[in-house]
Amino acid sequence: MVAEKIDGTAVARRVRNRINEEIRRKQETDKRFRPALTIVQGEWLCSLFFLFLRKFLLSPLWESPYSVYVRMKLKAAEEANIICEIVKLPAEITEAELLTRIEGLNDDPSIHGILVQLPVPKHISEAAVTAAVDPSKDVDGFGAVNVGNLAKRCETPVFTPCTPKGVMALLEEYGVNLSGKHAVVLGRSDIVGSPVSYLLKNSNATVTVCHSGTKNVQSFIKQADILVSAIGKARFVKGEWLKPGAVVIDVGINYIKDETRKSGERLVGDVDYESAREVASLITPVPGGVGPMTVAMLLENVVSSANRFHDQMAHRKVTPLPLKVERPVPSDIAVSRAQTPKNVKVIARELGISERELELYGAHKAKVNLDLLQRLGHRRDGKYVLVAGITPTPLGEGKSTTTMGLAQALGAHLGKIAFANVRQPSQGPTFGIKGGAAGGGYSQVIPMDEFNMHLTGDIHAITAANNLLAAAIETRMFHESTQKDKALYNRLVPRKNGTREFAPAMFRRLKKLGIDKTNPDDLTDGEIAKFARLDIDPDTITWRRVLDVNDRHLRQVTIGQAPSEKGHTRVTGFDISVASECMAVLALSNDLADMRERLGRMVIGSSRGGDPVTCDDIGAGGALTALMKDAIKPNLMQTLEGTPVFVHAGPFANISIGASSVIADRLALKLAGTEEDEVYEEKVGYVVTEAGFDFTMGGERFFNIKCRSSGLCPDVVVIVATVRALKVHGGGPEVTAGAALPEAYRTENVELLKAGCVNLAKHIQNAKYYGVPVVVVINRFVTDTEAEINCVREEAIKAGAEDAVEASHWSNGGLGAVELAKAVIASSQKPKNFRFLYEADLSIVEKMETIAKEMYGAAGIELSELAKSQVETYTRQGFGHLPVCIAKTQYSLSHDPNLKGAPTGFFVPIRDVRLSPGAGYLYAKAADIQTIPGLPTAPGYLNVDVNMETGEIQGLF
Repeated sequence: MVAEKIDGTAVARRVRNRINEEIRRKQETDKRFRPALTIVQGEWLCSLFFLFLRKFLLSPLWESPYSVYVRMKLKAAEEANIICEIVKLPAEITEAELLTRIEGLNDDPSIHGILVQLPVPKHISEAAVTAAVDPSKDVDGFGAVNVGNLAKRCETPVFTPCTPKGVMALLEEYGVNLSGKHAVVLGRSDIVGSPVSYLLKNSNATVTVCHSGTKNVQSFIKQADILVSAIGKARFVKGEWLKPGAVVIDVGINYIKDETRKSGERLVGDVDYESAREVASLITPVPGGVGPMTVAMLLENVVSSANRFHDQMAHRKVTPLPLKVERPVPSDIAVSRAQTPKNVKVIARELGISERELELYGAHKAKVNLDLLQRLGHRRDGKYVLVAGITPTPLGEGKSTTTMGLAQALGAHLGKIAFANVRQPSQGPTFGIKGGAAGGGYSQVIPMDEFNMHLTGDIHAITAANNLLAAAIETRMFHESTQKDKALYNRLVPRKNGTREFAPAMFRRLKKLGIDKTNPDDLTDGEIAKFARLDIDPDTITWRRVLDVNDRHLRQVTIGQAPSEKGHTRVTGFDISVASECMAVLALSNDLADMRERLGRMVIGSSRGGDPVTCDDIGAGGALTALMKDAIKPNLMQTLEGTPVFVHAGPFANISIGASSVIADRLALKLAGTEEDEVYEEKVGYVVTEAGFDFTMGGERFFNIKCRSSGLCPDVVVIVATVRALKVHGGGPEVTAGAALPEAYRTENVELLKAGCVNLAKHIQNAKYYGVPVVVVINRFVTDTEAEINCVREEAIKAGAEDAVEASHWSNGGLGAVELAKAVIASSQKPKNFRFLYEADLSIVEKMETIAKEMYGAAGIELSELAKSQVETYTRQGFGHLPVCIAKTQYSLSHDPNLKGAPTGFFVPIRDVRLSPGAGYLYAKAADIQTIPGLPTAPGYLNVDVNMETGEIQGLF
């Protein structure tokens, strides 16, 4: 008998061709499918590495390791269509440096396989290195997780080590049935012997492992139906040791002298090939047997990793959490505490966010890296849903609760990827009177205590950035008042070690001034004066300090009263942190670079010459960006039913846009979007976000400011209405938070309700102006009757709504909003014809008039002398193109909270106009709007405490 040669070279070629074809087919539908391998290669590699290359690549012995690796990279890229990059590291690299490099490769989603070429230098732990490679990228299969799972019958490793996998592939290719056969493995290394024994056992072979301590090895070999040798002893196994007909797999790497070869050496295996082939039935040659298969299996593992990653990222499915609904509905905090949230890593995995794209803040909240936007840039956006409301009462009409309930209905009950995107609540209202913004009842963000208090510190970062700029303003004015031009310049641009350099931020001011010099010593006296002296007019300063507490006594303060300030006092005041322009910048920025530009162009006042003075003129734009660089990343949380929530930014709803961030919306729209090979209407997900207060305030700003900034446009507007609020607008008695609800709101009164529906009709009309379908949701209370619900529905449809649906999400969670969700899905498929309310080239006054007339129903506006002067100044300074946000009461379509329903014929008084060029708008005050609220007699903080045994916060809502 002469054994058939197992041709590993031919099999490996077929594997590479199959891989090439598989990649080509996938790239026909997904051009981003690019399997990538990174090989970490050091100058430390010894002769054992040389043997590896000789065996697997059949490379000439005179080639250097580096040139061989270049050939390997080119060969892999050419034959298998796999990107292969080699990272070369110096021999003196420290263990910490090497582990850091590996961690960076782990974090790179474009890399699917990492191979650290062993052995490593003696000063580095090999165990630490193999453990550092992410198991999902350990294409060598040498990590503890993969090797451990291979050894367990109940587990499957992510990757099988390449050489053992190649051995099994050859046996399968040549039709060797392993079940019931006796296999002998010579060698017990972690790379070959041990893992191949596990694979043979898993194929139902009876396996004996022999090693250096095994006595009478020949007797074991004689019993073997299959022999796998990996002991590194040249021609150790003789033909006469074999059982006739045995299958021989030779993994040996051994060099013997051969004077007939140019190199003087020849590669042979552990088995004496010539004598063994006379006894065996199948045998692998060396070279040309297992070696080529090792490289082929490595490439196969890389492609497997790429497929797995792309499948995980593309095929998203959120597993909902079941609700345990109680009657009566407990307090919000009790409902939140009764639910066990998912770990935020689970939510991310369900959405196709890799763990490396998360920054964890405990178990239930995390920031999401903005690099995800680039990775998902190819996707078609999901559907965009805006939730707004009718003109509310002081009791609130459940807009945030509806946002949560709708997202839960879409995600937990209709199987869609559905995000709720909401603002981060300020601690001022949390400890004051309003309460939190997590939703309520069985439609909430959880954990609601973490949501309402601190979260990940974004508002604190805003506070620090705002107040740094405030300090910089006062400091600059102080030093300018006490120094001559050259002395001031010399301190701003000091000489260090004999040389002077402009700080990076200073080049922005130089560019603004038209000075193109880069050497501080080259500026003329005139240029020095222009550069160094801002000459801020204190009477024009609009920048105020902020804090996240409702402290009414800081609305107006006098600063600079210490003797050290030399009489430089000034009257100013504090705003609440969420009223800071820094917060609006965070909400409206499209990325980090955009945020840096916006922060730099914020105007703090004017010079005595009438020119605007910016944050970059002061040189603080870079520092503010540094303070807010983490705040720009959205915060991922979840609803009560385990569907995803982005919590990001919290601009004040009266004087700003009152909406969550552009970045959170863009990220969510991509995560809820579809791949190119998916049917859009079947797979598309939904992003449900909300606008502050009613549509006429929050919705108008959402479209004219936020959409103008982001380039996005909602597919549907949902307007939240309640029977009790509409009765208020119909002429019902006043309602007060904390007081008993009058009888008119607890008993049926269709006539009063119908009269109030003019308010709903006006909001529907306003929303439809923008060319987007409108759905009305009637947030039902237990006192509402069928006749009243039918009345609201009829009036809504008559006013132009696509549908009007009652919902009970507060008491029933997402299940209570399923019909609303279906109406939203249907309406989102209808055409839209989006338009802005006004064009940018209208004057500031014309924009304010358009808003007042079209949205509020006013006859016009009345500007105070101060407002007229401000408008003239901003127009002259070049800010007339900015959109306008009118700050007014939320309790009426007008500026007067006593005017209910849909008043007409009134004039809106504009008493003050402020500039927010960093955020990208002007805001006009139409009434006495406070930018820092006060605390009530019995504030919310009276009820808040901490359980000393559990550490849980108590007393929240």
